[in-house]
Amino acid sequence: MSGELPSTMSNCTNLKTIDLKINNLTGDLGKVNFATLQNLKSLDLMENNLGGIVPESIYSCSNLTALRLSANHFHSEISLRIGNLKYLSFVSLSRNSFTNITKALHALKSCRNISTLLIGRNFMNEAMPQDESIVGFQNLQFLAMHQCSLTGRIPTWLSKLTRLKVLVLSKNQLTGPMPSWINSLNNLFHLDVSNNSLSGKIPVTLMEMAMLKSDKPAIHLDPSLVDLDLLIYAVDASKLQYRIHSDWCKVLNLGNNKFTGVIPQEIGQLKALLYLNLRSNNFYGEIPQSIGNLTNLQRLDLSNNHLTGEIPAALEILHFLSEFNISNNDLEGPIPTTGQLSTFQASSFNRNPKLCGPMLINHCSSVEAAPISIVSAKKCSSKVILAFGVFFGVGVLYDQLVLFRYFG
Repeated sequence: MSGELPSTMSNCTNLKTIDLKINNLTGDLGKVNFATLQNLKSLDLMENNLGGIVPESIYSCSNLTALRLSANHFHSEISLRIGNLKYLSFVSLSRNSFTNITKALHALKSCRNISTLLIGRNFMNEAMPQDESIVGFQNLQFLAMHQCSLTGRIPTWLSKLTRLKVLVLSKNQLTGPMPSWINSLNNLFHLDVSNNSLSGKIPVTLMEMAMLKSDKPAIHLDPSLVDLDLLIYAVDASKLQYRIHSDWCKVLNLGNNKFTGVIPQEIGQLKALLYLNLRSNNFYGEIPQSIGNLTNLQRLDLSNNHLTGEIPAALEILHFLSEFNISNNDLEGPIPTTGQLSTFQASSFNRNPKLCGPMLINHCSSVEAAPISIVSAKKCSSKVILAFGVFFGVGVLYDQLVLFRYFG
């Protein structure tokens, strides 16, 4: 569908849902007087070619619960009037050209019911707000401020978001240490701070994150969490069913930063992790044996560090591993020839000159050959729940925002 939205849309006063995502709509929205659409609950204009300033009339839609304007060409600042939308629970403004992130957050904090806030790929090269007065957001569960090239440190006001479950700060220019208060976010199960310039040692408190230690399913969520790389379909007019990829669950992604020190043995406490990424940092020392305790792990990336020693035999029992990478370190000795590690290609082990194994050019001698593992395989059961219901009475939503390799 192409062209501009007609001004006559203002006459459709009984509209509850506008779903015009993934079209080729152009122009600005100023021709439509949204103030007449007092029954409107969901406005979805994602992935069009709309531009200009978001019209003030949208902020008069007092019953709006879901607003998605992502992947367009909107610009300028977000109006303080967005705080008038008291029922707003889902906001996706990503992939536009909005400016003044500090003003945006102060405006949005007045929307007390927001549970999902996606504002990445805006506010380019601005400073991450450190203002302690950014409080509110008491219902916020999902926050994505990725790929904005934001500078500064991870702000302490995030520690007040006690219901937060997913935090994505990847692809910025954040510096300083990982804050020690991170374990105070008792509901956080997905943390992605990859592709920044964070430094220092991993704080021990990071190993105390309750949801990453817990067997409690991560996606038992309160109403209206996210629209990501999901297939979402309506069961009826007031109920949405979400299906979610397991990668979206319990994740710790610290990749592509400047962290240093040894990988702490305490990392083995995070037994619920499905994805652990520590790649491209300055970690040294041996791979902790305790990683073998992470029996639900599906993806493990320790590549591009300064790790030494042998590959722990305990890793052989990580039966759910589908992706594994320890390349470009200084590891030595034989690659285990039994268990899950024996199924990976040479690319998982390359650029470790002292490693040997059947998948490498450097084959082991009979003296070096890995002994048959005496580590007993533990029976593991997947704790991942892939579907959950959402009850917030808005239209079907589908978003192509994704995390790490999924977040575009």
